[in-house]
Amino acid sequence: MTRDSAASAPGSGARAGRPVGPAPAGRKPPGSRWSRLLEGGLLHGGVQGSPVLRLFMRWVRRPLLPVMRLWRRNIQLKVVATTLLMSLGVVLLLGFVVIGQVRNGLLDAKVKASQSQATGGFTAAKQKAEEAASTNGDDTTPADGRPAQNVIQWMSELVKSLSSGGQSAFDVVTLPMGGESGSGRGPRASGTVNWAASVPETLRERIDGDTAAAQSYTRIVYNSDQPSQPGLVIGKQVNDPNGEPYQLYYLFPLTQEEKSLSLVRGTLATAGLFVVVLLGAIAWLVVRQVVTPVRMAASIAERLSAGRLQERMKVTGEDDIARLGEAFNKMAQNLQLKISQLEDLSRMQRRFVSDVSHELRTPLTTVRMAADVIHDARVDFDPVTARSAELLADQLDRFETLLADLLEISRFDAGAAALEAEPIDLREVVRRVVSGAEPLAERKGTRIRLSGDQQPVVAEADARRVERVLRNLVVNAVEHGEGRDVVVKLAAAGGAVAVAVRDYGVGLKPGEATRVFSRFWRADPARARTTGGTGLGLSIALEDARLHGGWLQAWGEPGGGSQFRLTLPRTADEPLRGSPIPLEPADSRRNRGLQDAGLNDTTTTRAADKAVGVPAQAPAGQASPVPARGPIPPRQAAVAPTAD
Repeated sequence: MTRDSAASAPGSGARAGRPVGPAPAGRKPPGSRWSRLLEGGLLHGGVQGSPVLRLFMRWVRRPLLPVMRLWRRNIQLKVVATTLLMSLGVVLLLGFVVIGQVRNGLLDAKVKASQSQATGGFTAAKQKAEEAASTNGDDTTPADGRPAQNVIQWMSELVKSLSSGGQSAFDVVTLPMGGESGSGRGPRASGTVNWAASVPETLRERIDGDTAAAQSYTRIVYNSDQPSQPGLVIGKQVNDPNGEPYQLYYLFPLTQEEKSLSLVRGTLATAGLFVVVLLGAIAWLVVRQVVTPVRMAASIAERLSAGRLQERMKVTGEDDIARLGEAFNKMAQNLQLKISQLEDLSRMQRRFVSDVSHELRTPLTTVRMAADVIHDARVDFDPVTARSAELLADQLDRFETLLADLLEISRFDAGAAALEAEPIDLREVVRRVVSGAEPLAERKGTRIRLSGDQQPVVAEADARRVERVLRNLVVNAVEHGEGRDVVVKLAAAGGAVAVAVRDYGVGLKPGEATRVFSRFWRADPARARTTGGTGLGLSIALEDARLHGGWLQAWGEPGGGSQFRLTLPRTADEPLRGSPIPLEPADSRRNRGLQDAGLNDTTTTRAADKAVGVPAQAPAGQASPVPARGPIPPRQAAVAPTAD
């Protein structure tokens, strides 16, 4: 039976490929408790659906947070820790190699010496058996086949004789063949060796089936209180004086070799620990010489970014760090000089604009008075002169508006603009703006419709500045709407209020949604301003929105119109987290195509807002994107949908 497997996203519900019904016995289902636990965030700082586990993980992670923060911010700690870990790895690897070589050398020497000793013992046992056989050649054995009494005694003397030559360097064990102990010829061992536990069973079987010598590592166990010790056992099948085979084993303790190996391990561990600590100290000292100037440079850079341009690094020596400090100081000096020059130039420009604007007021007033006199008497002039008088009055009006806008811009540049915020209902401001733009809309054949004005939309704002922003947006929408409807939409949700102005005119090309707020910028330089605009309206509107702590953003598509959205916080000091009105309207070509395809327009609207740098909107705060009154007139769809 093959196991089904399916790849799925963590936290998903029903997974493709998961078998229905209980899992087979002895088989862990794919969605087991541990997999769900890991998917829920055990490795990411949290566990879904289990308050106890979340509390436990939080309790475990809390002591580690300072260490993790120190690790991320301290390069000296990283270098020293890395050096220590790498040194420890090298020392461990070297220690394993050295210990292995020493162990192999000690064991090889011990095995050779033991084999030589055992070979001599086997030869001596053979000679003793031959001598005993020649001496007792006339002896007979009983009818029952048991060995004669002199053979049993001879075996005991053999064990004693062979073991006495080792002077406690080895022990001797004799065992009957096949484990039989008939005729009283049972196992014999020198000293207090426990032959059953000391001689491996596998070695006995090898000796039973082969006449050659064999060896094996074992643990020598004693019947007395003497502790067991590692050893080497070498055995061979030999014959007694009666020609009966038996097993003779030599047991060589490896205690001395183990002590030597332990001494080598201790020496290597001590030397390795000393080397690791020494390398860590060296790395700390070396890195400290490099990190200290870097930390000093970072601290001085923070002071420079805070506006303290007179800060400099202390330079000592002539090495690379000293050269870095000198270059840093030179850069700071040049930066201070350039910033001072730019500040002086900006101050001069702002003062020049302000002075020119103020100085132009007196001659402008005189020219205005003369132009009014000429304009009032134009009925007595010929048609050409009368038309010139009308053009003069119109351009003077535009010049006065431009002068007022320049003065307002100079106040924003100088930081002298003040906000007089008070709780206002934006519906009243919007209605005043709409009523003021009605004459222009009638001339253009445009209808201005309101949406979302059924509920109060209250916020702390400067009514004069908000009205100026909305007047610019509505007038621009009427001017560029090409006679189609203009929809003004209000909404409030959470801590934000918003007003969106939607038109269905020429729209904006890709990239123009951000450039439209630049001073004196036109999408089409050949396009004339029929309402006498100055080119500073949207720039001033953007500064007014920023003064409130709000947003003024634009969206548009070629041939599909545009939408400008003003978002303000409900309270003056509250930061904005989102807008209750999506920046891209639901009736854009892209959203209509997605709706026709059956896709979720809420997700795509959020994605479009993120594409223009707007935080995602909360679902509960989204208002209906469809206008409240009247159908939307059809629009051209010749250009591919594009959102800036």
